[in-house]
Amino acid sequence: MSQSHPVLKSEANDKRSELSALETGVIDLFVNGVRVLGLPKSVGEIYGFLYISPEPRSFDEILQWLQISKGSTSQGLKFLRSLGAVRAVYVGGTRKDYYVAETELKKLVGGFIREELLPHLESGTERLDGLRELLPESHGKHAGFYNERIGKLGAWHKRTEKLLPLIRRFLS
Repeated sequence: MSQSHPVLKSEANDKRSELSALETGVIDLFVNGVRVLGLPKSVGEIYGFLYISPEPRSFDEILQWLQISKGSTSQGLKFLRSLGAVRAVYVGGTRKDYYVAETELKKLVGGFIREELLPHLESGTERLDGLRELLPESHGKHAGFYNERIGKLGAWHKRTEKLLPLIRRFLS
């Protein structure tokens, strides 16, 4: 049984090496993009692979071509599906799920705003309210400083809330 692992690993290496420079470059572009957003590398790899794939790809194909773990593949696909960045499609003659990348910028950004930014903004509102409640307890020589800083955080938060609808309209 232990002898089969090197064969499987070798076959997987062969698949990864079959990616063209263009395919590898596109995947790398998305890996760098998700890093900026603080997302796992595997999310960028999966999206980039599906984006540049001319046909739908199964879970197993994603594993083989990208050489990432089942857990990373599963979590990455789940995350990307929740954003609307990938969707499952029907492929006749098989019971497997196949995936394709969503390529409409409006849908991608809308999904990211809905799933990632809005929950943080909502929790940010609650946190700011909690911090404002703590301000009267902050006496002494730093009370004015704390009040100013919490006020700035509130202003930043309001600007962000106003900016999101503009981004959505811009992408429409």
